[in-house]
Amino acid sequence: MNPDKKIVLASGNKGKVREFVKMFTDLGINIIPQTELGVGDVAETGTTFVENAIIKARYAAQITGMPAIADDSGIEVDYLNGAPGIYSARYSTLEGDKGEYGGNNKDENNNLKLLEALTDVTDESLRTARYQCILVYMRHAEDPTPIICQAAWEGIIMREEVGANGFGYDPLFWVPEHNMSSAQLDPEIKNAMSHRGKALRQLHDKLTALYQ
Repeated sequence: MNPDKKIVLASGNKGKVREFVKMFTDLGINIIPQTELGVGDVAETGTTFVENAIIKARYAAQITGMPAIADDSGIEVDYLNGAPGIYSARYSTLEGDKGEYGGNNKDENNNLKLLEALTDVTDESLRTARYQCILVYMRHAEDPTPIICQAAWEGIIMREEVGANGFGYDPLFWVPEHNMSSAQLDPEIKNAMSHRGKALRQLHDKLTALYQ
């Protein structure tokens, strides 16, 4: 048990911080974004979501001396053998100039590149995909047995962007259960069924035993 109940989150993303703070409030855990503690980004040199999440959690724990949580997330498209995968956030910049796809921002360029990669794939059954989320909790930087939680969210890649909510690939991610894109879902519904929401609930269950 950690009586201090402070955990550094290996992220400075405001939306993500709010999500983590809300999830662990009932346990009395104080989630502190790494940006508030002077921790910068670390190179994500892993080849899997798990490796990158561990790299980020270990770095944050090492710099702060505190327990750390990190996540690594992305989208896998079956037809593309799992791409973009761990490169989801920087998919459109892996080759060529940043402006190559003509979008107004990184998310739009990533979506344009994904649509281009699937241009000739007309069969919907071949456009299956899933969001993946890995969450890692490390008690300290040398933790030999970090807690690892994994969850996925199944869907289909659409032919064009639909919806104004969400971010990333949400406008292209069709959710069959609701007959709409992720970017059209009510935020509460999305959180209940999303990859990160499910992984967060797993981690909450595991940390309950440590922090109560």
